[in-house]
Amino acid sequence: MSTRYVVLLRGINVGRARQIGMAELRETLTARGHGAVRTHLRSGNVVLDSPLGEAELVEDVETAVRERFGAQVPVVVRTGEEMAAVVAADPLGAVATDPARYLVTFLPRAPDPERVAALPPADGGEYRVAGRELYLWLPDGVSSTPLGAWKWDTLLGVPGTARNWNTVSTLAGMAGL
Repeated sequence: MSTRYVVLLRGINVGRARQIGMAELRETLTARGHGAVRTHLRSGNVVLDSPLGEAELVEDVETAVRERFGAQVPVVVRTGEEMAAVVAADPLGAVATDPARYLVTFLPRAPDPERVAALPPADGGEYRVAGRELYLWLPDGVSSTPLGAWKWDTLLGVPGTARNWNTVSTLAGMAGL
């Protein structure tokens, strides 16, 4: 029995670092026994079917990328149902008017509630932490909104990988069951 997953690779194809071809990535993951492997854009977005559980899938994809491409790349996964729930939740949808400036950071685990409670007030935007997701509204863009420069990995104690709302919505649609 397989589960439909969205697999998110962090920090690939940014500048010249960690260049990974999507066709090669699809071939590699298919050869490892995953089905219906599809990619979206060049930023490490994969939708696939796998009999593995979440932790095993993360380990398998990280191993595949390390062995095939020589890159140590953090991986975060969500089931198709979890990705649909992210889109349905849309906690900043009432204020986020540009999907390119509305980000979701996917975390491998929920941050400690004490860290979340200790977060400072938003500076030039809005944020919400809900479970394993950090939603960010950056009205002036990622590089121009002060909130976009916060060291979220350090503040939350959990590294994540961010996608804009356009990409999140597309991946949820691709993963639709």
